[in-house]
Amino acid sequence: MKPQYAIALAVVAGFGTGAIAVHGLHAQANPPVYVITEVEVSNSHAYANEYVPKIQAIYKAAGARYFAVGGTITPIEGAPPKSRVIITAWDSIEKYQAVHNSAEYKKARTIGDKYAKYRSFAVEGISQ
Repeated sequence: MKPQYAIALAVVAGFGTGAIAVHGLHAQANPPVYVITEVEVSNSHAYANEYVPKIQAIYKAAGARYFAVGGTITPIEGAPPKSRVIITAWDSIEKYQAVHNSAEYKKARTIGDKYAKYRSFAVEGISQ
């Protein structure tokens, strides 16, 4: 084979391999979803003992990662949340919605609804 054909063939093969690798990386780079929940607790003792262990077990089994639970809230602009803030990360919104719609979650939530009011929203993260 002539050298110029070998070089051209190597360039084309390298370009094709690189394109396939980049496509594979983009397919795997789904950004995480962050769920922010504000919780206004009316009975902190019952909430902590009856609800929190159940919901944390459900979330942990589903692969959620906790980034903030309660803690000190420092207002920067506007009014701070009334009570606690929870931030969890999920692999996808579909994963979160599957847990949120599950019978196990709904059963645990009936307990939580007795002791707290919730406001939640999801924010798509950025692929790093």
